[in-house]
Amino acid sequence: MNLEPLVAELRGFAGITRKKQIGDLVEHFPVLSEKIIADFGEDAAVIDDGDDVLLFAADGIWSKLMEADPEWSGYCSVLVNVHDIAAMGGWPIAMVDVLSVSSPQIAEAVLRGMKKGIEKFDVPIIGGHLHPDTPYSALDVAILGKARKDSVILSSTAHPGDAIVAAADLDGAAHPKFAINFDSTSFKDRETLRKQLGSMQELGERHLITAGKDISNPGLLGTLGMLLETSGIGAVIDLDFIPVPAGIKLSDWLKMYPGMGFVVTAKPENVYEVIDVFRDRGLTAAKIGSVVSDRRLVIRQGAKEAVLFDFAKDTVTGIR
Repeated sequence: MNLEPLVAELRGFAGITRKKQIGDLVEHFPVLSEKIIADFGEDAAVIDDGDDVLLFAADGIWSKLMEADPEWSGYCSVLVNVHDIAAMGGWPIAMVDVLSVSSPQIAEAVLRGMKKGIEKFDVPIIGGHLHPDTPYSALDVAILGKARKDSVILSSTAHPGDAIVAAADLDGAAHPKFAINFDSTSFKDRETLRKQLGSMQELGERHLITAGKDISNPGLLGTLGMLLETSGIGAVIDLDFIPVPAGIKLSDWLKMYPGMGFVVTAKPENVYEVIDVFRDRGLTAAKIGSVVSDRRLVIRQGAKEAVLFDFAKDTVTGIR
């Protein structure tokens, strides 16, 4: 594969480029409370709660997804929030939502999807706000979770020398109305999904990983770029080692939200145990590269290599 076209494609991918303004916004929100252990740059804020921590996160549904399939948007609003808590090694407690709709039909479709997600992941909506007459349709959900303080997983704590492991459920298909969403969850039973989500909690409690994130809209390498940026480091990735679903091109997979997927870093001596935990819980996992001190994300395939991000001048979120 010629890597330069892939680099150009990923650097121009909206799932990555729309993250760049986050860093500018963060400057307006100084964190002054001693109760806050971790904040911007993590999948969820971490709040001191004695021997445990509270995890607090929010996600807004992309307008393009809402336009393509309101019901799937409702389902995804639950899915992505639950994953933010799981990525931190925690378990979800409850959610609140803000729903803005331009028609009763869209509202009904969104609510059907949310109801399916609530039942699938066993996390209730307990409040929120409704705008029933807006000229647009939008959905935002916030979630509260909890984790053990001694095993919470951050994305800002990767170190040079760590191995990088990618894990995903490859049993699924691209969503028929939104091709950059890979659906591996909507047809699975609750126990299967709970087992898969619990992989991060087990890894955290066994102290097998140094950092981690759930793979979100920027795709695998975009999500890894966010982790590297907040950790102040770089990585070298071998594209041939990335697990890819059958029938999907690597270039397409790297722009997909995988439905159930994580990218983590671990000390080299723990890599096989990390992979075993993911595999025992129904995810396909592999070591795909290594963390380096040089603040660049380099991709390799055979003898070829290219720089995807040079964090000395490039940003994904702008949070360092």
